[in-house]
Amino acid sequence: MDAIAKPDELLALHDVTEELFDTLKAWFAVPDSVSLDLSDVDAVVREMADPAMIAALAMRKLQALRLLATPGVRTSTDVVVTMIGDLDRALVQAPTMRLERAAENTDWDAALAGLDTLEGLSEDDGVGAPEAVDDTDPETERFRALHAALHDAAIAVVEASDGEIRYLE
Repeated sequence: MDAIAKPDELLALHDVTEELFDTLKAWFAVPDSVSLDLSDVDAVVREMADPAMIAALAMRKLQALRLLATPGVRTSTDVVVTMIGDLDRALVQAPTMRLERAAENTDWDAALAGLDTLEGLSEDDGVGAPEAVDDTDPETERFRALHAALHDAAIAVVEASDGEIRYLE
């Protein structure tokens, strides 16, 4: 079976995967190396309750996807689509898990005491507090835009192959 060229949307994932990787690492304080508990089949229950471990596993898949998006690395359409599908759930949940993690690690007494000091500050002071409770978080919006680029790549791969499993180069 002849290979087809990787769509531009897939090739564009090189930078996207790097930024998503770096964001997950920062949001969840993922160390440079993580260990997997393979002591028994149910060990995953403990690990998958840990947001940092979920992020670490997503980061590993981002590493693999970045490799697959590299020009000259041969892969197939089904591998790319499966990889993006595997990443999807963790990336959908990441912004919410980030907020939950931040809430769990916040010293609420200190945060409430600090509210008095925010009243006299202006934007010039470097405090980027939202003006309304429904304001969007630019970091989360950027993360979601990068995540959407993965979907664009999957769609482009399926369209380039006319929905068939094909090799990509």
